Amino acid sequence: MTAQTTDNVKKPRLRAPKLVINEDELTHIEALAEGAYQRNPVLADRLLDELGRARIVKADKMPANVVSIGSSVVYRDETTGQEKTVTLVYPENADISRDQVSLMTPIGVSLLGLAEGAAFYWDTRDDQRRMLTVISVKQPEVTPTRAPAQDAPGAV
Repeated sequence: MTAQTTDNVKKPRLRAPKLVINEDELTHIEALAEGAYQRNPVLADRLLDELGRARIVKADKMPANVVSIGSSVVYRDETTGQEKTVTLVYPENADISRDQVSLMTPIGVSLLGLAEGAAFYWDTRDDQRRMLTVISVKQPEVTPTRAPAQDAPGAV
């Protein structure tokens, strides 16, 4: 008697890339996901799933090559070969005309926490599955706190 194994062989899946999330952003992101359940439960579930598998780190331990809120990201659509640069922002700061993509969109959820070189599948709003690769990540410039100007009105 021979067993047929060809019917039960699973095709290899692309392993989900590792995620790293800034601890300082976690509470706000979780609140956004919870609030989105009424409007978009699929997206909210996806975001919470991603948070659940992410490694949460303190802000000073956040790798510079990982996408977080405020990061500018260059990614390539492996289907078309096109590269696009976007900045990941909270929904209240989103402005697609300035390439500021909301975290609360399918692409925003997909990019959050990814490192340079990570490849991932993204389901577009019209149910097309695309493979995207993060090419580069640039963090926002940190502006040092300015000392008050000596010649400001009222300065002594």
